[in-house]
Amino acid sequence: MPLFASPAHPPVSTGRVGVLLTNLGTPDKPTPSAVRRYLDEFLSDPRVVELPPILWQPILRLVILTTRPYKSARLYGSVWDKERDDSPLRLHLRDQAHALDTPALPVRYAMRYGKPSIPAELKAMKDEGIDRILVAPLYPQYCAATTASALDKVYRTLEHMRWQPAIRTLPPYFDDPTYLDIMAEDIRDKLERLPFRPDLVIASFHGMPRRTLDKGDPYHCHCAKTARLIGERLAVPVKLTFQSRFGAAEWLKPYTEDVLERLPRDGVKKVAVIAPAFSSDCLETLEELNIRGREGFLHAGGDEFAYLPCLNATPRGIRLLRHLINRELAGWGELPVSAGLQVAA
Repeated sequence: MPLFASPAHPPVSTGRVGVLLTNLGTPDKPTPSAVRRYLDEFLSDPRVVELPPILWQPILRLVILTTRPYKSARLYGSVWDKERDDSPLRLHLRDQAHALDTPALPVRYAMRYGKPSIPAELKAMKDEGIDRILVAPLYPQYCAATTASALDKVYRTLEHMRWQPAIRTLPPYFDDPTYLDIMAEDIRDKLERLPFRPDLVIASFHGMPRRTLDKGDPYHCHCAKTARLIGERLAVPVKLTFQSRFGAAEWLKPYTEDVLERLPRDGVKKVAVIAPAFSSDCLETLEELNIRGREGFLHAGGDEFAYLPCLNATPRGIRLLRHLINRELAGWGELPVSAGLQVAA
């Protein structure tokens, strides 16, 4: 409703509730220059690389940003949506937000790194009269490099806002029964549609340096519990692994690529791979798992490989997001049951 402080004061809208979905980020284009800008922002985040800037920045600028963008651009190009000219991650996040958005309870989306940015979306929401915002980082398992980094950006943005909105945040949902039930339901259906019966289901989570566990980050424990509880619901063997290593330091083990290359020698010839840490498919799932992981497993002697896609903006995925959002909006509002039903499976 409009507020008027005085006859000369411009009209101000206020009193609305909204939701901001966030995910990690993506370059604007699958080109070296766009990837360089993205990696510069991503790898300059002290939550991501926990080294003193005086040591890390010369390595980043003189080595990584002069070589890695060319390789990464090719990888992004292999999964880029040519028809809509965008990255899968941004497209899925946009579709999730659009599926949930209603006139009474608007839902917007932002990237931690890249566009649309968290500061821009928070400002736009406040300008639209949304002064109570649920920020929802779409990471089931908490990690300082993901969840905390997104919230850092939110809080730093608020520091520069004279009239701040009230903020709630979505906590990690790694052991939420609805998340686990929907994941198990989705995985079970996809397994039944495969032309083969897997000997093993691999739950591949994004890796983190081992030192993050030693410093007290709960991510490893969250991942292990998610994999165990999904396996119990499926009543099939589920093996926990970690992917996406970067640099020479030790990361959380076992490594997905090593496991995939070893399994055929151990007699495991048919596998299905899931990615429970990802709310949406992206470079790490579509290229690293479904392309390179498949090639590594088959080259090592495997017979059958299947990657089972993430929930994305499917009806099940939207049902999960609606459940999580409504739980955290208690007292503020609620998304209607119909939100998201128009999204195709």
